[in-house]
Amino acid sequence: MITFDDVVKVYPGGTTAVDHLSLELPTGKMTVLVGPSGCGKTTSLRMINRMIAPTSGRVLIDGRDVADQDEAVLRRGIGYVIQHAGLFPHRTVLDNVATVPVLLGKTRRAARAAALELLDRVGLSAEFAKRYPAQLSGGQQQRVGVARALAADPPVMVMDEPFSAVDPVVREGLHREFLRLQQDLGKTIAMVTHDIDEAIKLGDMVAIFRQGGKLAQFGTPRELLESPADAFVAEFVGRDRGLRSLSFDTAADVPVRPVTDELVLDPAGAPIGWRREGAVLATGGVFTAADTLRLVTDLAISSPVGIAVRVGPDGAADGLVHHHDLVDYLAARRA
Repeated sequence: MITFDDVVKVYPGGTTAVDHLSLELPTGKMTVLVGPSGCGKTTSLRMINRMIAPTSGRVLIDGRDVADQDEAVLRRGIGYVIQHAGLFPHRTVLDNVATVPVLLGKTRRAARAAALELLDRVGLSAEFAKRYPAQLSGGQQQRVGVARALAADPPVMVMDEPFSAVDPVVREGLHREFLRLQQDLGKTIAMVTHDIDEAIKLGDMVAIFRQGGKLAQFGTPRELLESPADAFVAEFVGRDRGLRSLSFDTAADVPVRPVTDELVLDPAGAPIGWRREGAVLATGGVFTAADTLRLVTDLAISSPVGIAVRVGPDGAADGLVHHHDLVDYLAARRA
């Protein structure tokens, strides 16, 4: 657990970056710090590994004040991922990942063997091992940065806007990979982002900061979307927070109607499109019972006929959700 105990940071000149922050980041979970520019989230993050010292208050990891620990030892036990990966340009990918384990006493051979396994874990094949950072795309560099942070198997990781420097398509892939890794590894992670959508997608817990370094609200993504603490939080999480809150529920219980002849199917029963006035209109996509209510809502809205198509494990259409049935179902859930 990472604990901020009444932490204050005032910079020379009198600017208060963090104002009496008390917060507990749960063990084995990912906590995302988010807020407008200059709200103190990055300053708070950097206090965890002593890159910044608080003016007053304490930062503790598992009950131990980080100020009482040797800086070098502390930092070697904390994985650190930043924008643009921060890789050593003169070292190969493999040696970048192996750096910290070697510093911790592993033989170079053992560190490199472990580094190869980590590269595979973050989705990079062995062929990347001998390349240099300049030979990689932005997304590949970020994967190496994550692998390097994991190399010493640290219990704690801090991540400073790690995905902001890549394009949206690459970012989506990195999100999926990181969520998969975290599910397997269960690290205690503190991450900073300026993107509330990223915070809600990745965070088990989310801390929203307001200007002046004050904590506005701390809770699960669902709590922030469904019960914002005040007007600032409501505005920050967005006017479409009701729609985004549907991302936390599956479509398993959504009522479906039988498939009709209006839906054109291939020989295996997979949907092709809607039959309309001699033409076949694209369905716009399909969903399964395991998908989210947000996806079903999006499909029903974007469908040319106002109907979302459900498919089974074999890809065959097995039900239809009409937009008005979906509205009735969502209204009943809220009642």
